[in-house]
Amino acid sequence: MPGACGLWVELGCGKGRFTVGTAQAESGALMIAVERVPDAMVIAAERARDQELKNVFFIDADAADLEAYFAPEEVDRIYVNFCDPWPGARYAKRRLTHPGFLLRYRKVLSPGGEIHFKTDNHDLFEWSLFQFPKAGFRLSEVTRDLHGNGAQGIMTDYEEKFYQLGTPINRCVCTMEKLPEQ
Repeated sequence: MPGACGLWVELGCGKGRFTVGTAQAESGALMIAVERVPDAMVIAAERARDQELKNVFFIDADAADLEAYFAPEEVDRIYVNFCDPWPGARYAKRRLTHPGFLLRYRKVLSPGGEIHFKTDNHDLFEWSLFQFPKAGFRLSEVTRDLHGNGAQGIMTDYEEKFYQLGTPINRCVCTMEKLPEQ
């Protein structure tokens, strides 16, 4: 989208509530939703179509393949909302906040680019807080109860369900900086 104020990518958009809501609220930004489940993506695309949005597009892809779709330093923000927690140490490499993924994101993120991460899973969140700095991301806006004082921001379908149940939502923003010395 020529003249966009930023390129924002949501990994695992599901049925698209967050993607569509963000595209509506930030009409100057270009939203790209990445989803591996075709049935969910169809619902998301229908939501965007019904709102007549021109700043949101969908890619049937895996988060591991971002470099195939985006040029180096092209993406300004990545949203990771309620990803699979892959419990157990043997599955850690599958987590979207594992350093292997974070280093891939660095390749497409612009200097100072951000990752916005939300999850209801306390263990995944705490584990992830240690992974971001290892991959050169500075943490900010860390909260373990995003909606503790009432609904905040645009929610995903899962988030709305958890909010109604009173489940605390964890959130942080991770800003890309220089990789730490090894």
